[in-house]
Amino acid sequence: MTRPLRLGVLTPSSNTALEPLTSALAAEVPGCSAHFSRFTVTEISLSEQALGQFDDSKILAAAELLADAKVDVIGWSGTAAGWRGFDADLRLCERITERTGIRATTAILALNQLIERMGIQRLALVSPYTGDVQERIVANYEAIGVKVVAERHLGITVNHDFALVEPERLYELMGEVAREGDPQGVVTYCTNLRAAPLAERAEAEFGFTLLDTVSTTVWGMLRSLGVSTQGIQGWGRLFERD
Repeated sequence: MTRPLRLGVLTPSSNTALEPLTSALAAEVPGCSAHFSRFTVTEISLSEQALGQFDDSKILAAAELLADAKVDVIGWSGTAAGWRGFDADLRLCERITERTGIRATTAILALNQLIERMGIQRLALVSPYTGDVQERIVANYEAIGVKVVAERHLGITVNHDFALVEPERLYELMGEVAREGDPQGVVTYCTNLRAAPLAERAEAEFGFTLLDTVSTTVWGMLRSLGVSTQGIQGWGRLFERD
């Protein structure tokens, strides 16, 4: 009997999109399942209170609960490092592994690996965030040599409400950024958006690669375990990258 493959996923408490999407992606891999642990995240902004939601101690407590399930890898399916700084996720992964003995990755570390592996220098961003949060994300990418050639954001701060954005609205925004600056990749930058299933349709129509952050989390977890992602069909080109 083949040993089960268990993906442990750290989830913002008010998210409703990432769990069904992650489970659907995991189901494409034989013997794979996804397991979730939440910690409190209800607001996305640059306020002290909102930034404090991502204190490592709270995330580590959730990671320890996943360790009880003997998961093979722990992935933080969240995008806060985009505005907090990428080093925040590097430190978090180190601390998760120190605390649990389980390897760890994140949506943003995996996204950045894909950007590097695919040679993407012109990137477009679609997010539900406010302008000041989006500006931080843009600045952090430009600091590592990735130019953001187009962006759209929806000005929402309530995390629960991100999942209420209709997929067709997200598709419209993808089309808008695709027509600006000739991006090589478009990121749907939030793990509470129902964007991942749009990948094949958007890629066929607009010509870019869609890097959805729910999908990058799964890609990063599987890659860290040496598991091929090429069996994941219908979810976009990024899974062609082992």
